[in-house]
Amino acid sequence: MIKNYYYLIVGILSIVFSFTHSWNGQATVLPIVNTSSIDLSTKTTIFYVWHILTAENFIFGIAFLVMAFYKDLSKVKFTAWFIAVIIIARWGVISGSTLFKNINGFTDTWSDSIAIIIYVGLIILGTRIKDRT
Repeated sequence: MIKNYYYLIVGILSIVFSFTHSWNGQATVLPIVNTSSIDLSTKTTIFYVWHILTAENFIFGIAFLVMAFYKDLSKVKFTAWFIAVIIIARWGVISGSTLFKNINGFTDTWSDSIAIIIYVGLIILGTRIKDRT
């Protein structure tokens, strides 16, 4: 039985984000990197950093799906907050790096920023659910 619908939604979103992140990388970003004149080591680094985020999103999704069915929600609240902090830190790095390197490109991060705000908002709402015993 589902104990936390917010975690269920966040879990599904995380898994969808992992697939769309991977797909976007394979379709748009990585082909440009592969055809550029940068050295192989840098190409490899960009490839694995891109896929680390993909794997991270997938793992977060599985964790939230498990937590959605967990009987004692108080035992998973810390994990939800911890993941939310990681997501906020990730957003801070992306936004800060974009502002630092290309302030004109900051508007390109709006859709990601909105998704992250909704995502973290759902996590926080999920942490407020009380156990129904």
